[in-house]
Amino acid sequence: MNVLDEMNDLQSDLAQVIRLALGEQTDDVRLFVARLVRKYRAAAPELAEQMDLYLRSKAPRSSAPLRKTTTQRMTSEEALPMDDESRLSLLKVFQDSPDREQPLLSVELEESLNQLIQERRQIERLASMGLTPTRSAIFVGKPGVGKTLTARWLAAQLGVALYVLDLTAVMSSLLGRSGNNLRAALDFAKRSPCVLLLDEIDAIAKRRSDDTDVGELKRLVTVILQEVDEWPATGLLLAATNHPELIDPALWRRFDLVIEFKLPELPAVKAAIKRFLGPDYALFGRWIDILAFAFNGESFSDIERDIQRFRRAVALGTASDSDLIEEFIKSRVLALDHQGRIDMAVLLAKQTRLSQHSISEITGVSRDTIRKYSAEQSPEPRKTPRRKHDA
Repeated sequence: MNVLDEMNDLQSDLAQVIRLALGEQTDDVRLFVARLVRKYRAAAPELAEQMDLYLRSKAPRSSAPLRKTTTQRMTSEEALPMDDESRLSLLKVFQDSPDREQPLLSVELEESLNQLIQERRQIERLASMGLTPTRSAIFVGKPGVGKTLTARWLAAQLGVALYVLDLTAVMSSLLGRSGNNLRAALDFAKRSPCVLLLDEIDAIAKRRSDDTDVGELKRLVTVILQEVDEWPATGLLLAATNHPELIDPALWRRFDLVIEFKLPELPAVKAAIKRFLGPDYALFGRWIDILAFAFNGESFSDIERDIQRFRRAVALGTASDSDLIEEFIKSRVLALDHQGRIDMAVLLAKQTRLSQHSISEITGVSRDTIRKYSAEQSPEPRKTPRRKHDA
């Protein structure tokens, strides 16, 4: 093995450890590290010895990870399928209570999901009419728009477990024994009513004409096609993708339903801000319209990340709400076109007590322009502020 191969191998091992650690899969982390000790004992004895010492000094935790809203656990009836080589679980399990908070959804999305739920709740009525409920659906949308959260909420409403097969995360093992692992995970999910989510399905279900991929991955497309066709009505098969353009066209035709997750519009952005602020809404509430304008066109996860940053800073006393918002707006206006900056400046003039001089410094809009547009009857803000690259 040359130096480049060794470096790629090491990076792959590091990525696997990080994935398991961030997923709080403590037992799987220990199993994988034990495997790495054996793997590197000859080539890197000092590294292997250090990892072995960490394993021996940190006893396995008997309690589950401290996560308030999620319970991830093995099913009591049967162990989850594992990769034979690494002994890592192929599926993640989420078993949420039916009172799990509904994700923020557009009206169209909510209608589609409620239809899925009602079909399952009235499955006998459908059967009496010679009909079966929707068996499969594919979620399409950019990262952070709520595809996985929606799958969890949907499973909770149906009163079943959600199994997640992260096709990107297990790719290193799939390349070695892809067919067996994929079949084992799918067969396990078919044994009892559940929701199975094939996350980032574009990782393997690429167009079969894509000559850049290895043959083994192309053969997995055929496996997926067969499974979607034959999926039992007792379960619901979901797939999620951030890159629909990579999906084999034949796969699109197999799914009963295609659900598109779009970036949230202004009302949903405002609702998300209120939800993420929680008890701190009383402090930040006066900034709600400013924040909604600034966040418009962003994903829910991006909005939540920044809102939580604001809350932490205020809780620690490192910054005031005014300082945080002003600095945030300064960073946001850099991405806006000229009219977008003017709209932001006018909104600040009307919604805050900031002087025109301060607003000009924040937005880069001259005071004369602020006075001119503030005196006029400003139109409704555009649905999404234009960024420079959109101009």
